[in-house]
Amino acid sequence: MQAKLQEQLSPADAEVILRRLPERIKADLIARAAKIEDPIAVSIANFLDTEALGFVDCKPGRGQ
Repeated sequence: MQAKLQEQLSPADAEVILRRLPERIKADLIARAAKIEDPIAVSIANFLDTEALGFVDCKPGRGQ
């Protein structure tokens, strides 16, 4: 069975990722999500690529 690629991170998957991160990084991502008024998934993509609006256009390392 081949896995289907997703261009978006579900809220449930974002929560799983958050639970596995160190507290200081988790707190920063939550604060960033509140600042940009977007879901945690968008905050994670923006953390990886400061120019990303979500995972569809996320290119880790760009804009840093």
